[in-house]
Amino acid sequence: MDFTKNHFELLGLPTDFIIDLGALSDRYRQLQKVVHPDRFVNASDLEKRQSIQHSVQINEAYQTLKNPITRAQYLLSLRGVELDAQKETTCDTLFLMEQMELREKLEQIPNQPDAENALAEMLQKVSGLIKSHIAKMAVSFESHDKKSIEETCEMIRKLQFLNKLYIEIETVEEQLEEQL
Repeated sequence: MDFTKNHFELLGLPTDFIIDLGALSDRYRQLQKVVHPDRFVNASDLEKRQSIQHSVQINEAYQTLKNPITRAQYLLSLRGVELDAQKETTCDTLFLMEQMELREKLEQIPNQPDAENALAEMLQKVSGLIKSHIAKMAVSFESHDKKSIEETCEMIRKLQFLNKLYIEIETVEEQLEEQL
């Protein structure tokens, strides 16, 4: 296995934001069958070590590419743009206000008489926002100009917020289910 290949090359996928997730999963399983450490129990120490290294590289590539945010960050890094979305935040005050309003609304949902429906509506809204941002990001990746790269970075920052909110909604949903 060639350790110099990027994640897309390793998994035999085009270096694009839009990828076939089914093909990604299939290729991941195929490669893991070949290099998984369990297959090298009786091999030499060198072969065992290489098997582990290959398996780790394949796992890292798969985990990176299956998530649209990490895939976008990885694509940007291949283009020479390093973005730490955990440390950087959006300056879009309208978006940030919307996030605050959604979080306040989420806090109130457990106290509502029809909490399950309100939560389902919020989950649907946030899912729609995530899908919309991912679609916009796909379009921005088509261009390699500076403006498109900055737009992509901004969408990644916003997606971080939306994904966190989505996880918070799922947590409230689990808490409501436990109360039943």
